[in-house]
Formats: sequence, structure tokens, C-alpha cells
Amino acid sequence: MRVLLILLLAFGFHTVKAQQTVQLPKGASSPKAALDDVAWISGHWMGEAFGGIAEEIWSAPLGESMMFVFRLVNDDKVTFYESGHIKQVDGTILLQLKHFDGNLRGWEEKDQTIDFKLVKVENDKVYFEGLTMEQINEDEMHVYVLIENEGKKEEVLFSYRKKK
Repeated sequence: MRVLLILLLAFGFHTVKAQQTVQLPKGASSPKAALDDVAWISGHWMGEAFGGIAEEIWSAPLGESMMFVFRLVNDDKVTFYESGHIKQVDGTILLQLKHFDGNLRGWEEKDQTIDFKLVKVENDKVYFEGLTMEQINEDEMHVYVLIENEGKKEEVLFSYRKKK
């Protein structure tokens, strides 16, 4: 996570003016949800972030999961990757990911993942703790991520267009 924060500072980022991310109330459980509720995320998405090109590729629901890969390219070199999934767990969904540098060296410990619990699902929006995905239209998606650095929290906007 420290490397991501350095990237944010080095390349700059779009902060969000109105709060888009949310947290579950203390002691609350994630609501019931199914992968079909977020199947609109499937596809090949591209946009600009951190002074480079951001790319996400999401699979359709299959095997109780939707897998994805992400990469950030700056100056024709991969800065970092993410790999993960949204999976069906106990009647709800959970987003999990791992980060890798440009040489596929993991940032998290071997058995550690970054987990985003589901907060709520709306028609065109899914809220995980600290990460919100919004379908603007069939070809455009916004992803808001809450980043914390030295006690200061900022939301970062990834604005994607579907690659045809």
C-alpha cells in the first residue's frame, strides 16, 4: 500500500469533491447480494489515472466469482498490477485483491488480501467499504477508492470507458 501512496503523490490524482465511498456501521453485516447484481461491471475498461493509462478487465460471473486484472502503465512501462475477484460468500459478495509491482512481486504477504466488504447495491452502483463502482452508462464506469495516508483520507476517481 505504501508504494501506491507514493504513486499518488508522484503522479497526482483526481480527488473527489462529494463523498462517494461508505463504510459499514460497526458490528453490521453485509447485505444479501448476488453476482448478477453487479454483472454490469464485466468488460474491458480503460482510462487515465496517476499520470498514465489505467486498465481493468472483468470477467462475467462464473463459478461464484467475477475475476479481474488491473494495470497502470506510465511511460510505456507497467507501474503496478492488481489481481482479484468479487466472490459469492454466505449470501453476499466480497471484493478481494492483491497488488504486484511491474515484475509481479507481491506487495501483500503471501496469504494476505485487501478485502472490501459489501455495504449496499443500487441499480447502477455498488458500494464496498472504501470502494464504490458506478455505471454511468453502458460504456462508462467510475470507480472511487478511499486512500489513507498518514491519517489523511482522500477519494480517488478512476474514470473508465469500455474498450470495444
